[in-house]
Amino acid sequence: MTIGTEHEYSINDHGFNPLPVSDEILRSICGRYESEILFGEVKLGKELQKTVLEIIPRNHADNLGALEAQLTEGIKKFYRIFPDRYRLLGLGMHPTLRLDQTAVWDHDEGEYYEVYDRLFNIRQHGWLNIQALQINLSYRSRKDLVMRYNRLCSLLPYLIAITASSPMVEGRLTGSMDNRLLYYRKNQEEIPEICHGIIPDMIGTVEDYHAIQEGIFAQLRERDAGILCEEWLNSSGVIIRFSRKCLEIKALDEQECIHSDMAVCAFVRSLLRCRSLPVETEAGALLALTETAIRDGTRGLRPELLKLYEIAWRHATDDERRYLPVIRQRITEGSLAELMRVRVEREGEIVPILSDMAACLQKNQPYGVR
Repeated sequence: MTIGTEHEYSINDHGFNPLPVSDEILRSICGRYESEILFGEVKLGKELQKTVLEIIPRNHADNLGALEAQLTEGIKKFYRIFPDRYRLLGLGMHPTLRLDQTAVWDHDEGEYYEVYDRLFNIRQHGWLNIQALQINLSYRSRKDLVMRYNRLCSLLPYLIAITASSPMVEGRLTGSMDNRLLYYRKNQEEIPEICHGIIPDMIGTVEDYHAIQEGIFAQLRERDAGILCEEWLNSSGVIIRFSRKCLEIKALDEQECIHSDMAVCAFVRSLLRCRSLPVETEAGALLALTETAIRDGTRGLRPELLKLYEIAWRHATDDERRYLPVIRQRITEGSLAELMRVRVEREGEIVPILSDMAACLQKNQPYGVR
């Protein structure tokens, strides 16, 4: 099963104040404003907000170790070029960012952003302060596609719990572990079918998915927004990218380092090999579990997650088993959000925590994992 990933990191000064300079970083490397550039073993790209830089591997891979090597080399190269100027930071949201500290990309694709802004108002956290780990998984056939899509739908609450890493908004703990999804699921609420409460409806055939997509496109055309009628428009927790022949998981908070991201990939991929998973499939039950995951992280789903971990370990390859212990520790000791909350409540400061998280990314060392 070929896999690819997309990683979003905030750009900061040494005090972890966000810097809206992604365009200047890309221009300083290649000499002009570009949306995406080759950068050794990875590609660097822009996001909607200038305070975030995207890093993706140059090539998809079957082996997670190979994928990890590409990404870590890209991060090392970034720090070789900018050794003292910037600090990159993972997590699902920048914990202290105020909206007046960021800016919208303004060099190309402005026609899309203008329509998005007209329909949904992109000047809010659900647009300008979100950072996702996106996982792209190949499929073999239409039957395989439907099976994997439905299985991923039923796994989303558990994956959300494990990856929750956004417990703060504008410097304050909110009580929820995944604030990114709280904002994300409302950022297009004028057409709720686009996000569908994060958990999409399961499908019986590929045609079912196309029918859902066409229903969304019809609403966009009614609003003179046909320019957005593309497969990437769907914002549910998992979508199908027919042009890439892959499933794309969109519901996950970015983690603190590449090794932790690969651990999430290992967990997902090994579970997809199991023919029968002990998870809910009913839509209402999945939405309720998602609420628990967003609010509590792993604490609210620990018994179920431990069962899934045992299944994942049994179905994992040797390559994947190198990473899975990170997932077990997230289950037993808490997601990044839970660990951050405890430390903020104990120490009363966020900057030392962010410094540690940035060091985790630079060293490729999971936070709190022994």
